[in-house]
Formats: sequence, structure tokens, C-alpha cells
Amino acid sequence: MITDDICTALMKGRAPEVKTLVAKAIEDGVPAADILNKGLLNGMGQIGEKFKKNEVYVPEILIAARAMKAGMEILKPKLVAAGVEPIATAVIGTVKGDLHDIGKNLVGMMLEGAGFRVIDAGIDVGPDKFLALAKEHDARIIGVSALLTTTMTNMKLIVDAVKADGINCMVIIGGAPVTQSFCDEIGAAGYSPDAASAADLAKKLVNK
Repeated sequence: MITDDICTALMKGRAPEVKTLVAKAIEDGVPAADILNKGLLNGMGQIGEKFKKNEVYVPEILIAARAMKAGMEILKPKLVAAGVEPIATAVIGTVKGDLHDIGKNLVGMMLEGAGFRVIDAGIDVGPDKFLALAKEHDARIIGVSALLTTTMTNMKLIVDAVKADGINCMVIIGGAPVTQSFCDEIGAAGYSPDAASAADLAKKLVNK
């Protein structure tokens, strides 16, 4: 099956091959949703599982994500034409006072790989900006990252702002100093120890 070939090529991070295979699958009349789900998202899902088990590392995730982007460029118009919607929108960003973005970027890639539309708010993001973007894009998930113990306390401000506003959006948190007990303490919807688990968590929360 060509969708299996797409999945394999993506996992190996072969962007040009993924591009060629996606184009061929479209030409052969394979439904856009199958190319997306059985090919691209399946590949990212499998590489995410390997990442969780420490069988692959950040560089492999990055090249797989690049291959996925290459395939998506060709597939996107077909998905739009076929009316295939992302499962939900997620706004991600690094908390106010924190300028780290590697973890956030990885989470963004894994969320895209899980079928989300991702809006990247960037670094050093305050509650107002998270809230504004979530409303503007009708997001179901706000993903907040922190790498410093001094900035992670700002996560509570985002959780409080979302609750005070009453929008239908769940805040998930992660980053090196963050723990499940801190998540419980500030009332966030969930905590994830790594990027692949963050995508699983977001999916679980949206499908509840």
C-alpha cells in the first residue's frame, strides 16, 4: 500500500520521497483522508511512540516532522477540497518571562502530527495573548511550556484567566521543572512529561 510507503518514508525522515509518494497517491486517486491518517499521521504517531520509549531522539523527531510538512504542502489543498478538518485547534507558547522554545516547538510538531491545527504564540507569552489567540482561533487546547522554576508559577495566571473568562478551552502544561502535583495545584487540565505524551493528552482531552 502506498500509504504504508508514505508512513515508512516519513519515519525515516525522507522529505523528498514523502513528497513524491504523496503526489503519486493523489494521482492514483487515494482519498486525501487516507493519505493523511494512514500515511502521514500514522508515521508521526509511530515515531512519537518510539520517542516516548527513548528509541529515537529529538533529531529524528525533527527530520520526521520536516518530512511530514513536505507531504502536507502537497496534500493540504486536497484536504481542504475534501472537507477534512483538523481534530481541533491548539494554541501553544512559552510562559511569560521564559525565552526557551525547543520544547514548545517539539510539542507543536507532535500536535500537528496528531492532527491538530497549531497556532504558535511564541515565547514570553502572557495570559492575555493566550486568551486572545484561543478566542480568535476557537482553540480547544492551550499548551504552555516553562523551563525555569521562576517562570513556571506564571502558568497559574493562564489557568486562572481561562477559568475567569469561561471559554471552552483546556490548559495543558509541561517543561523540565513542571510536575503532575504542580499541575493539580494550579488546576490545569493536564500535564505531560514530553512532547509525544502532550499530543496524546491533548487528543484524549478533546475526545472526552
